Amino acid sequence: MRVLITGATGLIGKEIIKSCHESGIDVNYLTTSKSKLNQSDKTKGFYWNPKRQEIDENCFIDVDAIIHLAGATVSKRWTPSYKKEILTSRKETTQLLVNTLKGKTHTIKQIISASAIGIYPDSLINYYDETYESPSDSFLGDVVNAWEHEVDQFSKLNIKVSKIRIGLVLSNKGGALAEMTKPIKFGIGAAFGAGKQWQSWIHIKDLAQLFLFVLNHKLEGIYNGVAPNPVTNQELTRAIANTLGKPLFLPNIPKVFMKLVLGDMHTLLFESQRVCCKKTEDLGFEFEYHHLQPALEDLLK
Repeated sequence: MRVLITGATGLIGKEIIKSCHESGIDVNYLTTSKSKLNQSDKTKGFYWNPKRQEIDENCFIDVDAIIHLAGATVSKRWTPSYKKEILTSRKETTQLLVNTLKGKTHTIKQIISASAIGIYPDSLINYYDETYESPSDSFLGDVVNAWEHEVDQFSKLNIKVSKIRIGLVLSNKGGALAEMTKPIKFGIGAAFGAGKQWQSWIHIKDLAQLFLFVLNHKLEGIYNGVAPNPVTNQELTRAIANTLGKPLFLPNIPKVFMKLVLGDMHTLLFESQRVCCKKTEDLGFEFEYHHLQPALEDLLK
């Protein structure tokens, strides 16, 4: 089997490539950086420029499925121009893939696209599964809704469409966990706001395996990329501190302060989405990391 991966040089992409190679799956990847183009029997790089709608069509040769991760990071200050980039980067990359494949003979049977739990509305009481149909009216909700709509266009090409709505990804190679541990290591860690907001997390190894599970079982539809046991922000902060052997004695950080520091991006820290993964478990997917503490010990010790 050979897959084509977009966003392959990012945190999640690198882990998925590693899992693919361990499973005997060959990888083509797309990159906007010509310096990152490498060629081997197992991994082949191809250039694209979504802003110019340019792509090396050789990337599709002998490919069975696409794993689509490309999109500008949301972990950067949301200026009006950068908000536009967050949205357009997801739309442009998806449209380029669809438009290039239209009318072409190809071997692609499935696309598995990243999505995000930001599509679910902010709530302290709801427990969201994949059947929930009223997207959040937040900026992230609008982005994810538009992104998923573009991905659905692959179905018109007789390609199976799968979407994985990713939660808070825990990794020791970057991302949210690395940023959360920094102040805690220096003894200045604290929960955000009341700390009651839900954090639906997943260990990066489990997330990569979930992509491969959907690939190998040729599954269609929406799947929540979260572990079985979400926690509150307060619980997450305490668990990180306990794992690192650091005290937490500062008061919680007020929302108004973080809004001053981060602008609109502060909503990433304060929105609450308690998200269910029962659908994937019922299909037979087994999480290596069901609970937060073992996940943190694996990543931080």
